[in-house]
Amino acid sequence: MRVPLSWLREYVDLPAGETGRDVQAKLVSAGLEVETVEQLGAGLKGPLVVGQVLTIEELEGFKKPIRFCTVDVGRANGTGEPQNIVCGARNFAVGDKVVVVLPGAELPGGFAISARKTYGKTSEGMICSASELGMFDDHDGIIVLPPEYEVGTDAIELLELVDEVLDIAVTPDRGYCLSMRGVARETATAYELPLRDPALIDVPAPSSHGYPVQVTDPIGCDRFTARTVTGLDPEAHSPIWLERRLQKAGMRPVSLAVDITNYVMLELGQPLHAYDRSRINGTIGVRRAQPGEKLTTLDGTQRVLDAEDLVITDESGPIGLAGVMGGANTEIADATADAETGQVAGTTEVVIEAAHFAPVSVARTARRHKLSSEASRRFERGVDPEATSAAAQRTVDLLVLLAGGTAEVGVTEIIAPSAPHTITLPADHPDKVAGVSYGRETVVRRLQQIGCDVYGADDLTVTVPSWRPDLTDPNDLAEEVIRLEGYENLPSTLPRPPAGRGLTERQRLHRRVGRALAGAGYVEALNYPFIGEEALDQFGLAADDPRRDLVRLVNPLSDAEPALRTTLLPGLLGALRRNAGRGEHDLALFETGLVFRATGHEPAAATLPVDRRPTDEEIAGLNAALPHQPRRVAVVLAGDREQAGWWGKGTPVSWADAVEAGRIVAREAGAELIVRQDQQDPWHPGRCAALLAVVDGEEILVGNAGELHPRVTKALGLAERTCAMEIELDRLEQAGTGGVEAPHVSTFPVATQDVALTVDASVAAADVETALREGAGELLESLRLFDVFTGEQLGEGRKSLAYALRFRAPDRTLTAEEIATSRDAAVSAAANRTGATLRGA
Repeated sequence: MRVPLSWLREYVDLPAGETGRDVQAKLVSAGLEVETVEQLGAGLKGPLVVGQVLTIEELEGFKKPIRFCTVDVGRANGTGEPQNIVCGARNFAVGDKVVVVLPGAELPGGFAISARKTYGKTSEGMICSASELGMFDDHDGIIVLPPEYEVGTDAIELLELVDEVLDIAVTPDRGYCLSMRGVARETATAYELPLRDPALIDVPAPSSHGYPVQVTDPIGCDRFTARTVTGLDPEAHSPIWLERRLQKAGMRPVSLAVDITNYVMLELGQPLHAYDRSRINGTIGVRRAQPGEKLTTLDGTQRVLDAEDLVITDESGPIGLAGVMGGANTEIADATADAETGQVAGTTEVVIEAAHFAPVSVARTARRHKLSSEASRRFERGVDPEATSAAAQRTVDLLVLLAGGTAEVGVTEIIAPSAPHTITLPADHPDKVAGVSYGRETVVRRLQQIGCDVYGADDLTVTVPSWRPDLTDPNDLAEEVIRLEGYENLPSTLPRPPAGRGLTERQRLHRRVGRALAGAGYVEALNYPFIGEEALDQFGLAADDPRRDLVRLVNPLSDAEPALRTTLLPGLLGALRRNAGRGEHDLALFETGLVFRATGHEPAAATLPVDRRPTDEEIAGLNAALPHQPRRVAVVLAGDREQAGWWGKGTPVSWADAVEAGRIVAREAGAELIVRQDQQDPWHPGRCAALLAVVDGEEILVGNAGELHPRVTKALGLAERTCAMEIELDRLEQAGTGGVEAPHVSTFPVATQDVALTVDASVAAADVETALREGAGELLESLRLFDVFTGEQLGEGRKSLAYALRFRAPDRTLTAEEIATSRDAAVSAAANRTGATLRGA
């Protein structure tokens, strides 16, 4: 909202020396976002006067048309002689009144004016256009003034060229500030000055003689006022003061009738529409559109209407989109002169519409048709329903005054019954919200300043003014008191958290895992928790895969990702692809976060109350409506794990690195991870591991790791051999022993024994490892598989697994016999459980 300071002073008697910057500071302190203060006419110096063109001589022989004019500027040049001016504009004639800047003046931008020779003539000044004076960007030529202005009049004052304009960014809850009336009220409150409310005018009572109107949708339109003005002069033009105020407010003058409706809208905040009465066919109606109905709006676009669109109609059909834009078939006609008779034709009778439409209905219509207008911006933010009659009367008064019209006595006013909104507020509620003691008198005074009626002592009964639909509960009223008292006056206090509260064990595990993966060389990548069916199709998931049971969003950010993720891999692989596309090919990324698994048995969520704290039962019901949200960890790898260099070739990532990432996570949870071969999408069926853990004596699947299937890497545009791991952190926490304990460091030496066992190719290395560990007993410190061998010498269907066993006692040096006994016991256990034989035995 652009607010000229000169216009604002009509409603508030600001101190004489108060500048736009001073007003800006006051309004910002009151909670308004005043972005800039524009200085109109900055650098403009006279003489700048009204002149009358006496003669025009067309100069020939130049690339563009040039005119040599003599202009009467009265005594403004000190001599009274006509001024000689060279001008290239073509939109004026002899006898026209124009704006002339004389030598010695300076135009905005530091453009000094002096007499100079050009096109073979001496030009003593310049005939000005609107853009040259900084009024607005006008490409139609120089300014032609109405004939009634006297030659030699100061044009700076006449055109109101020097002013300050406040540009206010109006937030959605402050719709009343999209008007001079609303901004003036805030200014008056900020300065503790009285307000001259422009809406306080005499309005005639409704009568049965007004233009017929029928409202069939009182919910969409709860108030409709219609007034008729006849006998308008079609040749009447908007006066300069009206045009200048519209221009300063950011609107372009169109015609007198339209300019007046725009002016009143800016003044009172009530959008209006003027219909050419001769083009209306019968009764004006307000109803919902019929599906398929069409309307050509004022912008010349034919629109197919929706059944939810609220429309203004006559007996021929829709003539306007209610609260958005009028129809072209009833617009005000421009004045045209008959070539033979010289008579001027145009609109001489208008019907003024001032109505109040439902904000949600207008907002949806404007978005549906991608048609935002000044009217829709105001209606969707909330318009004062009590201002319709005053706005209609103000429009009628201006049409009578400026267009020579006559107001018909009939007044149509349709009002749906409604009661003012009342809020009960404890007098000390703002004190509790702000942590400051304001006192009852201050609270009552501030609420009265914004237009509320306040009654009561300890408990206040507050009737909200009609122009503040955003005030709906006690906290809204408390905010008004706080902002008017000044946010800058609120003391700065640090919150005092209660003692004894810290991170939960789940949170500690989450942080330990992140630190461990980062220490292992992974980089954390946080992604949006949204997913689409396309990503699951690229993974090749079966139709009955539980990861396809999506929790869909009612209002998604993107139609391509309308649901919450059931796995972390799509987001991570997308980040991997983007990095690879920017030249980074050796990548190791990880993410920890929630996934969302719908069970299909979630009850519908109830709407919680806003006037009190929800009960424990209501909160429990809300939690029951949520899907299962386990916390997961995932990693993705591509490229080389160790880069090539002078020392040799690089080491590419493999499925084993993904499995090792799972082991890193398990160690942080204090859980023992069991690794077995598996087949699971989107992993390669021959390079996929199942990650299991023991919970309550039972092995459960906690995740998968391995190399992605080639068709998945191709579909996603990833490098070959891309690997991934995903594991459920909550299940690992159940299998773990809690926090990681620091190991005991023994001062006694370690004894290392290597064993190579031959087993069937179908035997899992994890089963052999478990048997060795159990057979070796307490002296075994660690166990590591360091070689896997297959060959003809072992026989078909056989493989060799070589393990390094480390033995150590915490209190003594082990003897050779103790070491050999433990080693033999481990080999024997492996032989009994897996059929292993000692290689070479």
